[in-house]
Amino acid sequence: MFKHAVIPFLVGASLLASAPFAQAATNLVFCSEGSPAGFDPGQYTTGTDFDASAETIYNRLSQFERGGTNVEPGLATSWDISPDNLTYTFHLRDGVKFHTTPYFKPTRDFNADDVLFTFNRMLDKDMPFRKAYPTEFPYFTDMGMDKNIAKVEKIDDKTVKFTLNTVDAAFIQNMAMHFASIESAEYADKLLKEGKPSDINQKPIGTGPFVFKSYQKDSNIRYTGNKEYWKPEDVKIDNLIFAITTDPSVRIQKLKKNECQVTIYPRPADLAALKADKDLQMPEKPGFNVGYIAYNVMDKIKGSNEPNPMAQLKVRQALDMAVNKQQIIDSVYQGAGQLAVNAMPPTQWSYDDTIKDAPYNPDKAKELLKEAGIKEGTEITLWAMPVQRPYNPNAKLMAEMLQSDWGKIGIKAKIMTYEWGEYIKRSKGGENGAMLIGWSGDNGDPDNWLGTLFGCDAIEGNNFSKWCNPEFDKLIKTAKATTDVAERTKLYKQAQHLLKEQVPMTPIAHSTVYQPMRSTVQDFKISPLGLTSFYGVGISE
Repeated sequence: MFKHAVIPFLVGASLLASAPFAQAATNLVFCSEGSPAGFDPGQYTTGTDFDASAETIYNRLSQFERGGTNVEPGLATSWDISPDNLTYTFHLRDGVKFHTTPYFKPTRDFNADDVLFTFNRMLDKDMPFRKAYPTEFPYFTDMGMDKNIAKVEKIDDKTVKFTLNTVDAAFIQNMAMHFASIESAEYADKLLKEGKPSDINQKPIGTGPFVFKSYQKDSNIRYTGNKEYWKPEDVKIDNLIFAITTDPSVRIQKLKKNECQVTIYPRPADLAALKADKDLQMPEKPGFNVGYIAYNVMDKIKGSNEPNPMAQLKVRQALDMAVNKQQIIDSVYQGAGQLAVNAMPPTQWSYDDTIKDAPYNPDKAKELLKEAGIKEGTEITLWAMPVQRPYNPNAKLMAEMLQSDWGKIGIKAKIMTYEWGEYIKRSKGGENGAMLIGWSGDNGDPDNWLGTLFGCDAIEGNNFSKWCNPEFDKLIKTAKATTDVAERTKLYKQAQHLLKEQVPMTPIAHSTVYQPMRSTVQDFKISPLGLTSFYGVGISE
């Protein structure tokens, strides 16, 4: 229980210095795993960023149900789809308030102008706000939405029409994703006039269940419950605090001491003790995720003048068959992971279960390297994540095991890492070698795996392999533009075979997701999309 202003591990900190907690306020502290890069969801692609912004501060036109992948109305109460599936007309919700903060007081409710601002900023690089604050929207472009949305039109204050160039079978699901979080056009105008457009990323304004208060990098984020939220039953917490705690063992210690009520990504070695603690609850869910190795296939890795060995298919095949996956599953996941064969989990429709891994075979791997002209002792870099993610509980250990596996075939892997935001930024820029990364599904559609992670449109985004195969790209784009599920399934299965043959990645595991929390936390739902949401969550006496 957490009902008063005294927070053991934060007493005396500046966090509480200005906290206007009422005596009977309901407060929840979440021990999160890392610092967000910012609070403008359109700019980012990771769960760390989305938990801190899209899941707290913002809403979207459509949204995913709590704990599921079904789409339900959000800021739009309904939508109409034209017979040719190229026009979507959204009918907007009445009476939705934007947040009031010390730095912004709205003069009107949410309307069509906010939808136009949000999407035109991503579509039009010459838009005044985009020119004043030039930034990229990687998710939007990775999914090809910058090319497929022909126009966004305001019919009236409560009606917006999107016109597409080609059919997108997952368009409504895509509109529920975090990059599509609706910003305030009125706030943007204010920032533009003040010459502070970048504040949209540091001082966010949304319509969501929590109002942003403050952020101290690597320390904490503070929010208050939105008393004017359009769905008041979803706001049961008066004060929400993200206590940024990168060390998983420290997160667990804080949870046990009730210094936080919810935490994230427990180490597999801690699971038994957590399950046995009567003061805690440990819901779990099969992971809608995949942890994998991405091989940078560019001829030369950015920043290097040397030829990149991984540009050769035989080298990637050798690295792939030299990975002792079962040992990694046993040591890194410790019973909380399932061996992965494809680039998406078996629970995703269109998954092809006829595809098999190449057998573990270091001797064959050596032969392939010799055929490729790769000398023994050749060095590559192996990037290891600095944080835990749902799909990888211990990237450092996994990297060390891969280093050992590849050493047995004459490849010297130099392990590298960076702070999480820098890790993502540099790898999107093509500086990575082999790289540990992963994905939790965002919308329940196969394109969210195959297109977002390996499509040509995603080369500068989440396609960390920098792999662009025209045949593969044609298959996934044809599938996305088809509404017939059977035909889409057929195309996606063909794409999975091609991906397996060309080896831009080695899938490692689908991990089980565990969510440790105090027994006083009520109605928390584990998201299959790898997110941590506090709307609808309460604290008991």
